Amino acid sequence: MDKKLNTIRTRPRFKLETDLSKEDFELNLKTELQKNTEIQGNINKEVASIWVKTAHNEFWKPYLSLRAEKEDGKTIIRGTFGPSAAVWTFFMFLYFIFSIIFMVFITIWFVTKQINSQDFPWAIYLSIFALVLLLLTFLATKIGQRKAKTEMEKLKNFAENSILK
Repeated sequence: MDKKLNTIRTRPRFKLETDLSKEDFELNLKTELQKNTEIQGNINKEVASIWVKTAHNEFWKPYLSLRAEKEDGKTIIRGTFGPSAAVWTFFMFLYFIFSIIFMVFITIWFVTKQINSQDFPWAIYLSIFALVLLLLTFLATKIGQRKAKTEMEKLKNFAENSILK
């Protein structure tokens, strides 16, 4: 089993190997989910999505998506952590917008430098500001991951336990 959780990514991932079939893994996951009162989820043949029950939803409430794949006679379970779909979409929108703003204004600044023009001296400041916003967005994701670390470990342990049963 791969015990290491990849924390560099915005959506940390892990991979588990088992001799169970995909169907047995699905059945074990459903059985464990019925027994566990702390974790909820949706499980179908292709993907399982599980999360920790809480009284209130934080902006980074971790969800674990599990996908079972057959590879070389073994079943590989790939787990990906992430927030709810709405939060994930919002953060990707922020990354996209701030990146576009950066590229537009750094291009304007670079072109005005190349043609020795003084028309847009403020473009470099807007591009730096966009980079700062990108950094703040990235830091917000890392802070959210740190706050959700215990729930992420519970979800990962739940996935590992469903293989062992």
